[in-house]
Amino acid sequence: MPKVVVDVMPKPEILDPQGKAVLGALPRLGFSGVTEVRQGKRFEIEVAGEVTDEVLARVREMAETLLSNPVIENYAVSVLDAAGTGDTATRGAAG
Repeated sequence: MPKVVVDVMPKPEILDPQGKAVLGALPRLGFSGVTEVRQGKRFEIEVAGEVTDEVLARVREMAETLLSNPVIENYAVSVLDAAGTGDTATRGAAG
């Protein structure tokens, strides 16, 4: 079955305390050179049948109403191919 992925990230102007905590922990664990970390969410949605423009529109609607908070988060929708790699199909809640 085809998969559609929704990646949700805090908008750049929104503080990300989880990302800051990870950034602080990395040097203590021996990882240097990292200047910023932002933490988000990823949803993999299996769909029945073909991934059409209509299916992508419904996934964007899901992202807007349930999977993200458009006031403080951006999202990107992509379709995974058979190899499991994605091509970004649409972006949402830009800001």
